Amino acid sequence: MSSSTYTRYELLRAFRNGRFFVFSLGFPLILFFLIAGPNRHVHSLGGSGIPAPLYFMVALAAFGTMNSVMSAGARISVERLAGWNRQLRLTPLRPRVYFRTKVLTAYLLALVTIVALYASGVLLGVRLSADTWLEMTGLLVVGLIPFAALGIAMGHLLSTDTIGPAMGGTTALLGFFGGVWFPITGGGILHAVAISLPSYWLVQASRVGIGAGGWDARGWVVIALWSAALTILARRAYRRDTKRA
Repeated sequence: MSSSTYTRYELLRAFRNGRFFVFSLGFPLILFFLIAGPNRHVHSLGGSGIPAPLYFMVALAAFGTMNSVMSAGARISVERLAGWNRQLRLTPLRPRVYFRTKVLTAYLLALVTIVALYASGVLLGVRLSADTWLEMTGLLVVGLIPFAALGIAMGHLLSTDTIGPAMGGTTALLGFFGGVWFPITGGGILHAVAISLPSYWLVQASRVGIGAGGWDARGWVVIALWSAALTILARRAYRRDTKRA
């Protein structure tokens, strides 16, 4: 199988999955209107200085895109059960192309979520300059790298029976500690844990919308370290799965 054929197949399969769009895209949109709608006139949510519609737009985009990019793991787990991965290894398809295609598909699905949440934010009054939209989106895209690697690793480590609950629990915890549901400010243990997680910095992309700078040095370090560690884990999980097969 050529790399172009495999990439086209993956994209078509992902975008034809109606159930994925219902749960991965519809759920964040419903939550956004339920939470941000009643608070659309709150201009400093929880003392963060960020208007509620802007904060929840980015926070739920972070949550939705986490689910989107990690969903690659669920597809990998199903492929392993069906023996599809074993068949792919008999073709000239290189591992690099395999990983690149999985990540590309996950990112395209994530971008659909971002666009949908941005459009919803505009409906509730979010108004930003073009440069701000682009900077905020850029931070979200970079911040998703560790989650893409995590999804691939989980897909090669977990069975189809366990990956659903594992991914649901992981995204729920990362969303909570990342500040998806409420701003995490000040000191304390919760804040100390939050700033060490990549999900926190995804949500912090919302600060760009109030004229604040992007991530500070600590944010870039956290994203870089998690990306490197989880990429190594994904590669090892793939190699172990290959040897076992």
